[in-house]
Amino acid sequence: MSSTQLVWFRNDLRTLDHSALSAAARKGPVVGIFLACRRQWRSHGHGANKISFVHRGVVALQDELKALNIPLLYRDIDDFDAAPGTLLEAARRHHAQALHFNREYPLDEQRRDELVADEFTRAGLAVFDYTDHIAFEPGELLTGQDEYYKVFTPFSRAWHQRVGADQLALRETPRCQAKLEISSDRIPALTRQDLSDVVSPAPSKTKDRPWPAGQEAAADRLATFLQQRARRYADDRDFPAIDGTSGLSAYLSTGMISHRQCLQAVMANNGGHLADGGAGLASWTSELIWREFYQHIAVGFPRVCRHRPFKLETDKLNWRYSDKDFKAWCEGRTGFPLVDAAMRQLVATGWMHNRLRMVTAMFLSKHLLLDWRRGEAFFMQHLVDGDFASNNGGWQWAASTGTDASPYFRIFNPTTQSRRFDPDATFIAHWLPELADLPATARHEPSAEERHKTDYPQAIVDHKRARERALEAFKSLS
Repeated sequence: MSSTQLVWFRNDLRTLDHSALSAAARKGPVVGIFLACRRQWRSHGHGANKISFVHRGVVALQDELKALNIPLLYRDIDDFDAAPGTLLEAARRHHAQALHFNREYPLDEQRRDELVADEFTRAGLAVFDYTDHIAFEPGELLTGQDEYYKVFTPFSRAWHQRVGADQLALRETPRCQAKLEISSDRIPALTRQDLSDVVSPAPSKTKDRPWPAGQEAAADRLATFLQQRARRYADDRDFPAIDGTSGLSAYLSTGMISHRQCLQAVMANNGGHLADGGAGLASWTSELIWREFYQHIAVGFPRVCRHRPFKLETDKLNWRYSDKDFKAWCEGRTGFPLVDAAMRQLVATGWMHNRLRMVTAMFLSKHLLLDWRRGEAFFMQHLVDGDFASNNGGWQWAASTGTDASPYFRIFNPTTQSRRFDPDATFIAHWLPELADLPATARHEPSAEERHKTDYPQAIVDHKRARERALEAFKSLS
């Protein structure tokens, strides 16, 4: 037992291609531990959908570790402040000589890990941390001026130029170890309080976007995507009525699958290429790189972790404060069918199509001129795939406070977006059943009479005037 290694699982709920687990198993017998920090998660905005998915993922992880004779300890600690003491107590109880974990990059998580490392060092125990969630550690990819990239395209170009076998190689899966005289902890069921903000069926039970947890479910979803949709991803990914996306976002955000597994699958199905070859797979690779880009932004520009805009000049933007308009947006009652359908999808399933995340975010921040941080928080409360860096980055991109290279005057017209990306209004009809009996062309922009007959609200804002108001607000900053 003198060489026991403690592996701390966080947003990496798998045994396959796991950097910390693989390295620890080479040093000695492994004991796993998971810390449930639900009060901390709530303070970070995560709602019941994400917490439930993580919980089911931990249950699946415990079964996966059992097949390797690795026990999984489970501790409820409420918040990050209790992590150092809890981990050290577990290490001492089970005679662990070292702690292993994969790095996380938001500011609070970095500070937590520094405190844990300090606690173990003072106790004379070793700490090993690993780059696992992304290909390059923040700071490895810099501009010619040794600065963090502020725009995605040059970051992506540098990523492709530098990526190689070291970043792409899958980590070795541990062999089944000899049984230890340590039992796994019972994982308690979630309480009603944990699930109190689920206002509709849990996302795992909806027919539109089920979320079975665990690495096997993630692998099945990846295989289905590659077999059925990947080749057409570039063409279909923007159409919400088509099942054209990978469906892997929740598994990536919780680490039930790794980015390396995804990139290896791309190369295996794309002639060994990531940037070239089939347009669908190259486009999906770009989306994986976007996820990494926002992790680098969180480290290089930590103000985004403090509810500050990436573009500092937009900190002075004069946002409106209208609880009535915000409530209409949240409930899918803005009078713009595509926006409303998307918001109802989010609340009902815990997921929203990526194109629609842009449309709804831009509508809130530009058409309604409401603070993007209110929308960011609402998304995190409902998303099963909620990831701070990606959610923050996407919201700031849409609000023109973030890394978007395009000027602030890009403002999507929701009706134009509807006609272009839901041409038959199939998605609208599904989520707005009150409009389903209207002709497809009318569903994009019902007349006043049609709205009255179907009890669908009038538009809460005029697109042209709202656009002019947003432009004036941004112009006033210069």
